[in-house]
Amino acid sequence: MQFSTRSGNPVRARTHCLVLTVLGDSLGATAREVDKASKRALSRVLKRGDIEGKAGQTLILHDVPGVAAQRVMLLGLGDPKKLDAAKLGTALRALASALGRTSAKSALVCLDGVAPPGEDAEWSHTMLAEALESSTYRYDDMRGTPPANGPTLETVEVLAADRDAAQTASDALTAGSALAAGLNLAKDLGNTPANICTPTYLATAARDLARTYQRLKTTVVEEKEMRELGMGALLSVGAGSNEPSKLVVMEYKGGPKGDAPHAIVGKGITFDTGGISLKGPATMYEMIYDMCGAASVIGTMKTVAELELPINVLGVVASAENMPSASATRPGDVVKTMSGQTVEILNTDAEGRLVLCDALTYIAKYEPKTVVDIATLTGAIVTALGAHATGLFANDDGLADELLDAGTRSLDRAWRLPIWEDYQSSLRSPSADMANVGGPGAGSITAACFLARFTKSYRWAHLDCAGTAYRSGTARASTGRPVPLLVQYLRDRAAESAEGQPRTRR
Repeated sequence: MQFSTRSGNPVRARTHCLVLTVLGDSLGATAREVDKASKRALSRVLKRGDIEGKAGQTLILHDVPGVAAQRVMLLGLGDPKKLDAAKLGTALRALASALGRTSAKSALVCLDGVAPPGEDAEWSHTMLAEALESSTYRYDDMRGTPPANGPTLETVEVLAADRDAAQTASDALTAGSALAAGLNLAKDLGNTPANICTPTYLATAARDLARTYQRLKTTVVEEKEMRELGMGALLSVGAGSNEPSKLVVMEYKGGPKGDAPHAIVGKGITFDTGGISLKGPATMYEMIYDMCGAASVIGTMKTVAELELPINVLGVVASAENMPSASATRPGDVVKTMSGQTVEILNTDAEGRLVLCDALTYIAKYEPKTVVDIATLTGAIVTALGAHATGLFANDDGLADELLDAGTRSLDRAWRLPIWEDYQSSLRSPSADMANVGGPGAGSITAACFLARFTKSYRWAHLDCAGTAYRSGTARASTGRPVPLLVQYLRDRAAESAEGQPRTRR
């Protein structure tokens, strides 16, 4: 999709669809201009009640008199006094969906500088581009005959009042498009079935990125080197599989040489049977999504490289396939982690924390400024938060606030839970330094407490995205979350580095 800006009289714009705003019971500024040119055609429609201006309502009018556009779409934004980021995000997604249902190949969008409190038009245009690009996403790679009727929208223009507004809008559209590119890559990886998307496949995807972007370098730690490094926990997860485990390291160098990176670490279990502690068969097919944390890291690195952020970022994927076999790790086995700590494996289905703990130890050598790991780690977080918010745990309040703020701004929200020392006692083991699972309660918290034992040397946060990274059921699919949160967080760190002051508003 091509994005650009334009100025001038929207009434004369020869476009397939002219998008105008309705705020409650009033037309937006540009809509009032068009209404005058159309001899109050829009006012009459509004008066009839065909559209009430609620956030997300759309109405398409054809051949409006006095207007060059083939169609005029009225987009409801809701009561302007109650407009917030969530409502505007809903409206922009509705706009993208409504355009997708037409045969329009071009559109001119007039948002009139509308933005939620605390944001500006740049935010709105970034979200607009992301919504439009994401709305065209389809995963058809596995179909023998791909659908013939795909999206038709090719070009989108944004109306800008002057040259400065046009430049700001152009930059925002570029950022939104880059975000969508990373988001869609994460979706692609998440949706690819496990007979294709193996640890080697993820490593190849990361190498492909490095070949595309000059500032990005990818290296892969193979099993032989893992053994030499003492990564007994990570290796124990893939011990029952014929697929070799991989530790994929992506280094993006956009900041000053020698400047410590911000690290993001993803769980990449490309299929999770549960191992010897076998899962129930009813929904095991959904375990192709157990690598969505890794997918979000690779997708985020793509967006970071596209945006050429002026910071250093380290992206790490800890990947394995968890299978039952004669060589698989057994319940009751004890493994030694790279940190030297030992773990009694009480449940082989609690494997994500095992690949992550060695990866979190490995990255300490980079002396990262911050570390965020991302994992579809526990079913307990789905029980706690459902599909709306990602679970957030952190050993640093400032880092937690930055991530919460990034989630709010990107409409990819998280909710913080505790990792108090009180919970650590549930991980006691009579034969090792710790067990890999706690008791029946607070499963997401005890999983985070396990990871916290490997992250004491740096500022660290854990995102449990088991409820948000994919949708279940007949409409099952990867969502790409939390790529928007991670990208916003890293963009804020880049801005903070440039300005020399914190970006969080909490």
